[in-house]
Amino acid sequence: MRNVTVALWGFGAMGSGIARVLLERKGVDIIGVCDTHPAKEGKSIYALLDIPQGERPEALVTGDIAALLAKKPDICVVATNSFVKEVYPKIMQVVEAGVNVLTIAEEMAWPSAQSPELAEKMDRAARAHGVSILGTGINPGMMMDLLAVFLSGCMTQVSHVRCERVNSLSPFGQAVMVEQGIGISVDEFNRGVQDGTLAGHVGFAESAAMIGDALGIRCDGFEQQMLPIVTQVDRKSPHGFAPKGHIAGVNMTAQATVQGEEKISLLHPQQIEPQLAGVDTGDYVTLTGTPPVSMAIKPEVDGGLGTIAMACNMLPFVVAAAPGLKTMLDMPVPRCVMGDYRAIAFGRDTTDV
Repeated sequence: MRNVTVALWGFGAMGSGIARVLLERKGVDIIGVCDTHPAKEGKSIYALLDIPQGERPEALVTGDIAALLAKKPDICVVATNSFVKEVYPKIMQVVEAGVNVLTIAEEMAWPSAQSPELAEKMDRAARAHGVSILGTGINPGMMMDLLAVFLSGCMTQVSHVRCERVNSLSPFGQAVMVEQGIGISVDEFNRGVQDGTLAGHVGFAESAAMIGDALGIRCDGFEQQMLPIVTQVDRKSPHGFAPKGHIAGVNMTAQATVQGEEKISLLHPQQIEPQLAGVDTGDYVTLTGTPPVSMAIKPEVDGGLGTIAMACNMLPFVVAAAPGLKTMLDMPVPRCVMGDYRAIAFGRDTTDV
């Protein structure tokens, strides 16, 4: 039986991390990577990752996504942008090539929250071409939305949902550093907030929409706030640097309301090297209702590894899914897929393979 074949679009911190994990899994082959970085293009992923190729098929980095998709992989993992409007053309190109899509673009966790027209277009295209699309990650996609939904299953009534994630940005790549304003001045931060050029955390609207839809909470109001985290010492992470007195992270909060009453509260302070400020990381979910449910995970689930894991673990389920645009609410319960990917993706017994 042939292996599940995967193309990667983007080979930065997340894309290369996803490749490392997939190369350890059974029943899956990476057939190539699209990335236009001049230091990577034309090279073998095994050389770039410093991993022996062994008996695996060669996988080269190319800047030509059309040529890569022409190889007809089962799925393409898009690990580039954060916003629906930015990643939409890429997703459509993959879909129109007849290839399934898994993306870690944050807004794709619930694309209809802010881009309903594009979400509808993606769904129609996916159905027409017989493929599926899923956006997932650690947040949104798990810690501040799906986990709360899962925990609510043992309750008879929920009156309020509170999710808090205190995390480190250090594992993430350059794109996230720019979105969070790492290393810029306070004045630059304030200007970025005012003119909308500074994103901060991407995904609050999507998380609130996922929770609301799952629990039947018809929220009619949504607000979010963004405040700077200014470092008192120099901080350096693998992909970012914040001098003393500059921005080391962002404290994000959001509220979803029903007729003015707060029903969903999201709190997310995140920064590079938080231990240098004496900050302990963690994930917390508090559900008010019958019976009340609360959960704490300390320290936080690593954001970089968590995103990589969510992508790799959901990948065979995307291949197996019915055509259309999917969310994590449509998919099986996430789990660490230690077995053969082919058993999930193709629905076949692989015990004798």
